[in-house]
Amino acid sequence: MAENWVRVRVNDQILDLMRDEDVIRSYPCSTAAKGIGELKNSGQTPRGWHVIRARIGEGVSVGSVFVGRRPTGEIWSPELAQMYPQRDWILTRILWLSGLEPGLNRLGHCDTMQRYIYIHGTPPIEPVGVPGSHGCIRMHEPDLLDLFGRVQAGTRVLVQG
Repeated sequence: MAENWVRVRVNDQILDLMRDEDVIRSYPCSTAAKGIGELKNSGQTPRGWHVIRARIGEGVSVGSVFVGRRPTGEIWSPELAQMYPQRDWILTRILWLSGLEPGLNRLGHCDTMQRYIYIHGTPPIEPVGVPGSHGCIRMHEPDLLDLFGRVQAGTRVLVQG
């Protein structure tokens, strides 16, 4: 039986939803402004095989703001963004990643899950298709909602440079 998985092509800033070797959907994304890397506090996007550890936010309103993986009750707006210009906006849904490769993205100083690396929503004014995150994989909300409805906890994710 064919199984869906996700491929993030960092060099192209594209996230592909895959079934076996076939691309089902492609979405623009934004990975780290500081490039790829696995070390804790690096601000980089980790490479290698991961798994979606948790799907967070099902049923919350589009534009819902998350802090610490919990909805704050706020809905993103340009006015809210002006009030909190330094916030790294995590919106609408979270797909929390966990590394599968010990020494590369799992355990020790390179653990993706302990680094809180997500695929998550970003405000409509933020560019995707160019690096810009603090390590996560950002998507515009309509694309993220589509992806969220097509993956489950346990779905494999490959991040490649």
